[in-house]
Amino acid sequence: MKLPRVDQPQRLDGLYVYDFGEWVAVGYTAEEIEVLLEDKQYGGGKVYRIHRARPNGEFELRGVAPERFHLESGMFFYRAGLDRAREDFEALRHAAEAVPPPCRAYVQLADTGVEGEGRYVTALVFPAEHEEAVGRWLLEVDYRGGDLVEGGISHVTNYYEQEKNILERVQLWGRSAFSSRPPEEVLASVRCAVQR
Repeated sequence: MKLPRVDQPQRLDGLYVYDFGEWVAVGYTAEEIEVLLEDKQYGGGKVYRIHRARPNGEFELRGVAPERFHLESGMFFYRAGLDRAREDFEALRHAAEAVPPPCRAYVQLADTGVEGEGRYVTALVFPAEHEEAVGRWLLEVDYRGGDLVEGGISHVTNYYEQEKNILERVQLWGRSAFSSRPPEEVLASVRCAVQR
């Protein structure tokens, strides 16, 4: 795969490369990759995340399975008592207001009805492709919720299947260094080697 020459390649850190087969384009957001993967004409491409870009134009890429763009991941912060769980929920909400997360997400405070340290859960659910960025964000905002913490794609599935009473919920809107373009614009510019 031959990547195009890019001015100031470091500005593309965290964005994506899409290998269409006959050509390659760099600089897509995760949402734009979803558009390409869902398109009949371009959906068979390979996806790479720009892990590091160096000033000399070299890129360190990480392959991404297309399925990751259709999955959700999450972090689950468990407490035995409702008061502490509510504090976790509020702390996460306030953290997101002060420093928005790197992607859209939602938070729920739920009562699982199971006695013990895992009865109440503050669930943070987000697109799976953003796991690393959400982890960095939680460190950045110094979030310390839960006596017991679990995370990952399979835990989201378990959470959805579990009987629970949702006590509170909030939608979080993410920040991004780049705004995603409308699908029509993404599809109209596929032949541009550098998208940004």
